[in-house]
Amino acid sequence: MTISFDDFLKVDVRVGRIVRAEPFPEARKPAYRLWVDFGPEIGERKSSAQITRNYALDELPGRLVLGVINFPPRQIGPVMSEVLVLGVPDEEGEVMLIAPDRDVPLGGRLY
Repeated sequence: MTISFDDFLKVDVRVGRIVRAEPFPEARKPAYRLWVDFGPEIGERKSSAQITRNYALDELPGRLVLGVINFPPRQIGPVMSEVLVLGVPDEEGEVMLIAPDRDVPLGGRLY
């Protein structure tokens, strides 16, 4: 399926920094609760991420990530997820987070 460039532009992907990560024991599949700062214009957003196989809680704060900020909030158990943090599968199908390879300003939009 192909989409137009205008359709692509509707997806608002921004860079943020994980400021807090906590266990999410209520999740059906192993996951963490994340708080991601997307800079002063957008602010902090909450998310749930199934990244427990490749990331320890203590290595997440301070890490840059890419996230879709314009999906409607989604209830995931007791957590209201406000952003979709993006990743790709590793060789075992587990999530590897997508991030810029250098420090960049928070809130920068993907193009």
